[in-house]
Amino acid sequence: MNYRIRKIYSEIMLGLCVFSFILGVFFLFWILGDLFIKGLSSLNLSLFIELPKPPGIPGGGVANAIVGTLLLSIIAGIIGIPIGILAGVYIVEYGNNRLAWWTRFISEVLSGIPTIIIGVFVYILIVISMKRFSALAGGVALSIIMIPIITKATEESLKMVPNSVREASYALGAPKWRTIIKVVLPSGSSGIVTGIMSAFARIMGETAPLLFTSLNSSFWSLRLDQPIASLTVTIYNYATSPYKEWQNIAWASSFILAMIVLLLNILAKYYARRKTHF
Repeated sequence: MNYRIRKIYSEIMLGLCVFSFILGVFFLFWILGDLFIKGLSSLNLSLFIELPKPPGIPGGGVANAIVGTLLLSIIAGIIGIPIGILAGVYIVEYGNNRLAWWTRFISEVLSGIPTIIIGVFVYILIVISMKRFSALAGGVALSIIMIPIITKATEESLKMVPNSVREASYALGAPKWRTIIKVVLPSGSSGIVTGIMSAFARIMGETAPLLFTSLNSSFWSLRLDQPIASLTVTIYNYATSPYKEWQNIAWASSFILAMIVLLLNILAKYYARRKTHF
């Protein structure tokens, strides 16, 4: 009797899992299908080479937003990648102290903070101090989002490196810092690169922090102390506008952004498969 009840319970739970999977896949393909159909139909060359046009004037593009997104991501990477990797190395290699515990704890808390709060924090810290929105403020906000992702990826990758590898390096007379740089980090590099790619994919889809930091611009701008356009904010502005032309550009821009994020995720999966086996 107990066996029959357990079997029925198991079948019910399995059915719920399958139903949840089908439901999730259905909505995923629904969203992606809408994005592909409406995005591809609005895609054209001018989107990549022209600046936005005023409301009511047909044509125009989001070339400045594409360049702005790349610039913001580069700024975030320059700040966030070294800090994230160093924090992960410290947690794993020097983890037997209170500071390492606090580093891990802060990283975990930071990963759960809503990104809009990070945007408000950077707004108070940088935007108010500079008295203007800027690409630098946007890059700093995105770098804060990147740091816990890279820290966790670095920590998990370095934990997979066997202690025997470290001990072999010590036996050859290498100091700890050289062992970390020459042996440990290269051994866990594929996992670290995967984390970096995932972090870039995450920040490229962020809108809320940029509304408080880099804002937006309808012009070309590569200056770090000036507002700059980004794909996510442009999509938000165009999608909520009453102009059909702008809404079509928002669909096409969404398609471009989705393709960039998809490519980054594919690269992340590719590097994850290359993890070294000891």
